[in-house]
Amino acid sequence: MNSRAGVRLGRRGTLFVVSAPSGAGKTTLCREARLCIPDLAYSVSATTRAPRAGEVNGVDFRFVSEREFRAMLERGELAEWAIVHGNMYGTPARPLEAALADGKDVLLDIDTQGAAQLRTRYPEAVLVFIVAPSMAELEQRLRERGADAEGNIARRLARAREEIALWRTYDYLIVNRDVKEAMDQLLAVIQAERCRTTRLSLTLPDLEVSE
Repeated sequence: MNSRAGVRLGRRGTLFVVSAPSGAGKTTLCREARLCIPDLAYSVSATTRAPRAGEVNGVDFRFVSEREFRAMLERGELAEWAIVHGNMYGTPARPLEAALADGKDVLLDIDTQGAAQLRTRYPEAVLVFIVAPSMAELEQRLRERGADAEGNIARRLARAREEIALWRTYDYLIVNRDVKEAMDQLLAVIQAERCRTTRLSLTLPDLEVSE
């Protein structure tokens, strides 16, 4: 709600979904977006994969066992879920719904499978796809981060080709040639969508124009 100069704006929160092949830089961009937009909520996904160096449970991911993850599925607690590179990932539905209902914008960093499920569940969601400038650049980034064995890199590159083929199912495409340039583009998408008239109700002093 914005009451500056007598203007009152109201709206339900917007769900922003960011997807990209491994190594394209979506995690970095999402982290920077949260720093630049303090009121942007971030949904922490649950995953069965092991934590990477520097990752904090409950902050980067909620790290759970496969048994616990499947129990969450059976209880209907996940808004979306997918198996990616042999590990299970999912978005808890309750905190997501609560944030949106409270008018908070929520940022999700998830794969293309999860994004497709969320598009069905939340048709008004804004989907953003991040891509590296070339497959050669993507491969170089995967090797430089040193987190994967040779066989895993090959699997990630094969999966990347499948994911990139889906780019037209997204609302926005950002080519991550330079982190600052890509960050500016992502922030521009978020700010523009916040101003979209179809998402707003507007009240001026002595004039109701919410429709």
